[in-house]
Amino acid sequence: MNSSKNLTQWGKTLLINLLVLLAFLELGSLFFYWINNQQFFYTRRRNESSETQNLNLEMGSIRLGESIIERLHPFFGYVQKPEQIPHLKKFDIRYNDYGFISAYEYPLIKQDENQFIVGVFGGSVASRYSVNEIKNNILEQALQQLPDLKNKEVIILSFATGGYKQPQQLLILNYMLALGQNFDLVINIDGFNEVALSNLNNKTQLAWMMPSGNHVFSLASLATNSLSTETLENLLNIKKIKPQLTEAINLREQCDLATCYTLYSIYYQFILNDYQKAIAVFEEEQKKQIPSLFSKQSPFYFYPQESTLSHPELYNSVAKNWGKTSFLMSQILAKRNIPYFHFIQPNQYYPTQRQFSEAEKRIAFTDASPYAEAIQEGYPYLLNQVDDLRSRGVNIFNSVAILDNIDDVVYLDNCCHYNEEGETVLSNYIANNIVNTLKKSSNN
Repeated sequence: MNSSKNLTQWGKTLLINLLVLLAFLELGSLFFYWINNQQFFYTRRRNESSETQNLNLEMGSIRLGESIIERLHPFFGYVQKPEQIPHLKKFDIRYNDYGFISAYEYPLIKQDENQFIVGVFGGSVASRYSVNEIKNNILEQALQQLPDLKNKEVIILSFATGGYKQPQQLLILNYMLALGQNFDLVINIDGFNEVALSNLNNKTQLAWMMPSGNHVFSLASLATNSLSTETLENLLNIKKIKPQLTEAINLREQCDLATCYTLYSIYYQFILNDYQKAIAVFEEEQKKQIPSLFSKQSPFYFYPQESTLSHPELYNSVAKNWGKTSFLMSQILAKRNIPYFHFIQPNQYYPTQRQFSEAEKRIAFTDASPYAEAIQEGYPYLLNQVDDLRSRGVNIFNSVAILDNIDDVVYLDNCCHYNEEGETVLSNYIANNIVNTLKKSSNN
């Protein structure tokens, strides 16, 4: 009898201790989540967090050379592989047959005069802007304030892809016009890739005006079967790990308790460490392949540089080319009476008056960034071109400080992308400036 009573008492004590332990774990996990995200766990925005991590995986693979999701293109350098995008399926957004993220195939011919076609050009920031516009219709709502556009159906067509830099935007615009693609308005969002990726090209002595070496070198190596057996095995390992990371992200986002979220975060980080090590090994192996891609025997012709340019010489050349190509886009479209708007994207590595919280610093910055120095040194060269472009009639906007007055976290990663809050600020800024410019134009 006493034995049974003691056992019951022991069970109750154990249960109470377990509940207390779980309560402490939950409180600790809540504190951990608050420190890292500056928001309460139970009111977090689940979809944004999930999309953030999936984007980081995707962008990491692009920047560091995995290149599984891309294909070489004879005109554009490279495009995305045509395929569905799971988290955007409900919006019917996919990588279309031309390799661009869109709800349409190209060229899109107007079905009626009520349609208003907006072309978006640039890199990954421009691509994400396109998706945000398709989902939220910020530009459409703004344009419909204008009497002539009051009942128009605004269709966003993206011709932007991660890593694109001038003159790729100019080349793609001309190609699509040659195919008969109609535009009523064109937006170009760029700046970051022009200086950051041109600098990386310069370091490998690939001509800075060529497409990003981070993208095309790995694709060319795959296409010529010049990768070693070890590199190919490592590439397969990377491909194997990525679905595990995605699964860990999705499982974590399903958690209703902070403790569950923390445990899956630890699990995710464990797998991510293996993924990053595999990427680093692959990147080092890729560097060894570069000399063979410059050889006369290579089936791909990459313009080499005789030497690495000094930074002032490099960024001065990049900025002048960037300004020239933007002016050409503007002139080509002006002859067709199509308004052109150019926006220089904000980036955390270019210093403005923005004050970063400790939580955002952990997201937005890394000492290992391959871009920070280029942005700090190269952006001023771009900004020095703005007044000249405006004097020649280009609608260009310096957007580098538009996030300065936002207290919340706005950056998504330590490269160049924005979260939902940042995307909304950028979309509103673009919409307001386009509408105000068109109003002024109609009043003159």
